[in-house]
Amino acid sequence: MAIPTRRLPLTALRTFEAAARRLSFKDAADELCVSATTVSNQIRQLERDWGVQLFVRKTRAVVLTDAGRSLAGVLARAFSEIREEIDAHIKTPTKSVALAVGPIFGARWLIPRLGRFRAQNPKIELVLQHCPRITGIESMPSQVAIDWGVGDWPGIEARPLFSITYAPIAAPTLIERFGGLSDPADLARYPVIHQQDRGEWQAWLKLAGIPGLKFFEETIVTDSNVVAQAALEGQGVALGIFPFMQSDVDAGRLVRPFGTDLHPERAYHLLTRPNARRTPEIRTVCDWIEAEAATMLSG
Repeated sequence: MAIPTRRLPLTALRTFEAAARRLSFKDAADELCVSATTVSNQIRQLERDWGVQLFVRKTRAVVLTDAGRSLAGVLARAFSEIREEIDAHIKTPTKSVALAVGPIFGARWLIPRLGRFRAQNPKIELVLQHCPRITGIESMPSQVAIDWGVGDWPGIEARPLFSITYAPIAAPTLIERFGGLSDPADLARYPVIHQQDRGEWQAWLKLAGIPGLKFFEETIVTDSNVVAQAALEGQGVALGIFPFMQSDVDAGRLVRPFGTDLHPERAYHLLTRPNARRTPEIRTVCDWIEAEAATMLSG
């Protein structure tokens, strides 16, 4: 039975959309400036009123059900269209563009360039959002995003920006502590940091001709920025993501001891919702990002 418009729980739907986008009641609460209990109660009320489960609650995480995922996609599109319509009719001296990026791309590629963007585009406010891994248009949190993949995002316009390279990196203090690092086999004496899983290191070891090498100690970290910081602090050898880590190597904060580089199939892409570039300020942001990427590649 259809729910009368006057009875649509708009506040709860906004709360659900934030929780679904972030897959965290706590993060949604921080975004909306309410308590995590408020977020949880509003979502439970939706589930009771509609007789459908929207999330599976786990000990340290929440996961969308099929019904939750479907509703999240509808709400993301609806709220985005509402924002666009309001922006189109409100005359303001500046225009805002939300750009969703991952942690290492934002911290090590975008932030150092933001001064240039502001100088060139003083009437555009760039709002940076956290970007979880995007699988299709239903999981895209904004009109514009940057993600890493092979170029296959259903329903999304994707343009390649640049590829990356993996190469071992270590702090000089770590090498001093554990001895020379002149041959890949020396890694057996070192603590090593993995990102997400052991896949990239296994691929690099195979490329270096020492598959199956056992490391002295291993730590798995999920956040790429934390991996980079741990390497800088001498906590272990990590697979650095280049070009992001090049400035640290150039400054001597990190050492790139080997000439063997791993080139993954995936690359960074600029993602936009269909027809998003028709909006002048969004087109300006996209053109600027592509120009910055092209300058980096030509340099």
